[in-house]
Amino acid sequence: MLKRSRLAIAMSLSAAVLCGCGGAAEPTGGAGTAQPSQAAAKDKKHQFEAAKADCMKQKGFTYVPYVKPEAKSEDERKRASGDYQAMKKYRTKYGFGVFALQVYPGELEGPGGKDDPNPNMKIQADLSTAQLTAYHKAKDACVVTAGKQVLGLTLKSNIDYFSQMAIAHRRAKATELDGDPELVELAGPMATCLKGKGYSVADAKPSALNQRGEREFMRRQDKLGRQQQKNLPEAPKMTKETEQFHLPELTPDAARPYLVQEVKAALDDLECGKDFYAAYTPKETAVQRKINDLFAF
Repeated sequence: MLKRSRLAIAMSLSAAVLCGCGGAAEPTGGAGTAQPSQAAAKDKKHQFEAAKADCMKQKGFTYVPYVKPEAKSEDERKRASGDYQAMKKYRTKYGFGVFALQVYPGELEGPGGKDDPNPNMKIQADLSTAQLTAYHKAKDACVVTAGKQVLGLTLKSNIDYFSQMAIAHRRAKATELDGDPELVELAGPMATCLKGKGYSVADAKPSALNQRGEREFMRRQDKLGRQQQKNLPEAPKMTKETEQFHLPELTPDAARPYLVQEVKAALDDLECGKDFYAAYTPKETAVQRKINDLFAF
């Protein structure tokens, strides 16, 4: 299996997956319809995982049904609600959460961060290259089967599942966030403030403004990764417009100067967007939860 430092990472928005565009089919009960209750959504996740596990067992592979725990810390809940003090506390240490993954290994979730608690990651890590290839082929087929049975989705592969989810996220954010008059009004002053501090703002739409700082430092990280991995082939993209980011191999000491710059930029971003984030973040959290629930993610 490839080392983490050699992985080409197709990134999405937020911690979840998710950006992209295009014309994928919507799942049954799309973003514009009545949404399932949280209990029903959780049950759907268990059904989806159980269907994948049954299918994998039939193909001779071990797959453990895994639904990520939904419990969050108080700080996480406050940040998700747009609480200024909670966001400032996080950014003062971790910036946008990019180089902090390498400065504080084991503290944050993400590429190069603390180990994924999903037991299936350990199962895959113990497979030989040939076994892993066969495992992924089987998983592609099982995601297609489970997606149809449980979610009503027509899928081509596991990566197509994430691609369709990314598309649904992008559509929902474009409609519900970028089209929100309050957020559009608050985005203008934030963009003006950032430009006044010397930061580049290529797109002042609410969702783009929210991602601007994180993406800037991900691209810096990607540049370092590509310098280290000149002969690394590109990984398949989730969507035509999904960016790929190569994670460089950096010690905490080597990554720290980049994090110092990132922390300053993240705090400037927060100060300029204090009012914007207070309105945007809880709305984004709700949109993300809605789409993730529809895809049993």
